Amino acid sequence: TYLGALWVGAIAVPLNPQAPSVAVAEELERVGAKILVCGRAGSIHLGLVGAVSFEELMQSRESAPSGNVSAVEREDSDVAVLLYTSGTAGAQRAAMLTHGNLASNIKQVLDDTGLAITPDDLSLGALPFFHVFGLNVVLGVTLVAGGAVVLIDPFTAPQAIDLIRKHSITVVAGVPVMFDAFSAADSELGENLGSVRLAVSGAATLSAKSSAAFTQRYGVTIHEGYGLTEASPIVTSTASGGAARIGSIGPSVPGVEVRLVGPDGTDVSAGDPGEIWVRGPNVFAGYWGDPEATQRVLTDGWLHTGDVAVSDEDGYLSLVDRLKDLIIVSGFNVYPAEVEDVLRTHASVVDCAVAAIPDERTGEAVGAWVVLEKGERVDLDSLRRHVGSRLARYKIPSKFTFVDELPRSEAGKLLRRALTL
Repeated sequence: TYLGALWVGAIAVPLNPQAPSVAVAEELERVGAKILVCGRAGSIHLGLVGAVSFEELMQSRESAPSGNVSAVEREDSDVAVLLYTSGTAGAQRAAMLTHGNLASNIKQVLDDTGLAITPDDLSLGALPFFHVFGLNVVLGVTLVAGGAVVLIDPFTAPQAIDLIRKHSITVVAGVPVMFDAFSAADSELGENLGSVRLAVSGAATLSAKSSAAFTQRYGVTIHEGYGLTEASPIVTSTASGGAARIGSIGPSVPGVEVRLVGPDGTDVSAGDPGEIWVRGPNVFAGYWGDPEATQRVLTDGWLHTGDVAVSDEDGYLSLVDRLKDLIIVSGFNVYPAEVEDVLRTHASVVDCAVAAIPDERTGEAVGAWVVLEKGERVDLDSLRRHVGSRLARYKIPSKFTFVDELPRSEAGKLLRRALTL
């Protein structure tokens, strides 16, 4: 239905079929959508105004007059898709991606020798198409290149491994939790993913532990990249530089300009943290019906991402954190990612998240939510000593909360706002 909507010149609004009907209705109303096409997973929404089942849509097509229907011509500046995001602007908004934005990022990827897809490639379609990573990278790039997508829904590591071997899938694009699932799959499933020539991770930070575990088991290197909905989405990738440097998101892809900008509005030096600014034909047209939010994130064509990174002399970027997630302890800045990176190196820690918690003395303090290896128990003092051996004292979490799992979005991105003490 996405490709069909574009063919007839409509604007597509991909939505999460698992969301409550109340939330879906609000999203539809916010952008003035007229028709809601529901597949099997979205059948719970058939009671909403304008809702129609995919089967009913196909039946109406069969009864329509025969003959070829030509694609409706649209300009590059015309909006093609509205994707809801809460990334750069904070609250949930619909990002307007034009036909030119989508086509530009596809071309940028295909022009990159490290990322380019060929007509001989088969991509694993495990990412949701209501997320820009699945929609324009897995689906868009692969189809434009002339390749094919093998769909899996829902994703499970055993089924994905079976599909990779059965169809000789060559490209696997995923999020860190997917690669963790591959690594944790039953040993009886073996260690062979020999057909895979390119594995890329995005949407959330890939830890060194996750990367190493996957590579050690399957012999496949994971390339990490950085992107966001507002950039359609790919901005950087280690595949662009050729070498998969652990902890790096790589240099920018062809046709995308990147700056790291300090608080004073000037570019920072190599090794110093700065906000990532992005410019290129892939940068979105703005937020639907919200010119004020658009103005806050766009300056002379430069997209202010709200993400902080450092660059080395080779132009490889490494993410530090999001500006809005910064923790200020007695006036000192603490980026959650630097504490999370250290915690993940502890032998008993599977996953973790760090966020600000209120503190009467310092204003804010560091709080940590930790997922331990199954059956493991750990002494709090040992965790504090572990962090303190690598970071300054004010960066050591003052409170640890042990949880079975961390709140994450459908795309695997950590929902820091959902962390509770």
